[in-house]
Amino acid sequence: MNKHNWLLWLTAFAIAGFSAPMVWASEYRIENVKGDVYRFIDDRHRSLFLVTDEGILITDPLNESAAKWLKAELKKRFDVPVRYVVYSHNHSDHIYGAEVFDSSETTFVAHRLAKQDIQNTGANTVVPDMTFDNSMDISLGEHTVELRYHGPNDGRGSISMLFQPEKLLFVVDWVVVGRMPWQKLWSYDIQGVINSTRDVLDLDFEVFVGGHADIGDKADVRRYLSYMEELYAAVIDGIHAGKNLEEMKQSITLDNYSDFKQYDEWLPLNIEGVHERLMEESGMSWRPGL
Repeated sequence: MNKHNWLLWLTAFAIAGFSAPMVWASEYRIENVKGDVYRFIDDRHRSLFLVTDEGILITDPLNESAAKWLKAELKKRFDVPVRYVVYSHNHSDHIYGAEVFDSSETTFVAHRLAKQDIQNTGANTVVPDMTFDNSMDISLGEHTVELRYHGPNDGRGSISMLFQPEKLLFVVDWVVVGRMPWQKLWSYDIQGVINSTRDVLDLDFEVFVGGHADIGDKADVRRYLSYMEELYAAVIDGIHAGKNLEEMKQSITLDNYSDFKQYDEWLPLNIEGVHERLMEESGMSWRPGL
């Protein structure tokens, strides 16, 4: 490489390096969902926050860079203190960056099992100050956020959050609307996901926001549940029929859900994930005759 080309390459590299944080910052967005509840978007991750005259309640901070950007925006737009940070569950891609909001006026809240996992694994985030087992209500201004544990589903201590009076439900990872569940469903307790989703459908909500993908309503959540039920049943039936995994990938189509994003790419992976859970965690591979 001659000296001229070397300088051009070095200049381009420097420009790319210095502009990278600006590119990342442009990925962050805030949008009003309903009433005083807002959605914070970082690429494919989403969280919510509630703004009142008495302060702000934030759900998952996502990561350090996102949390710093969000903190600055909250100060600029609303200029009231952050009173609560509520973790949806224990997974690091949702709850890291919490130290950005750590102060004497902020209370960190999570399910008991999420706190237990954060402590046991030495997760690099703020250990919750307050925990609960089954349910807990947080009141802030004219609003209430109802936290509920629905049993095992995805991760440890994964909960739903119902914002009132907006009738807005927030669930991370184990309910996704408008898109296929994530690839091989690695951390899913699949029957637990089905049980928990049935449970939240009994709640009084009109708007659904997930930790990924689209905003929807109760009908969208019901349709996601139908997909999970049909997927689970189809793989169970395939195992009992003596089909191997590749045969099931060919025969299970679930065409009624072909409009879901990533349908073509992730349906085979969804089938493989359910098959792995059933054969290993449910022990179907140990059963004589299967």
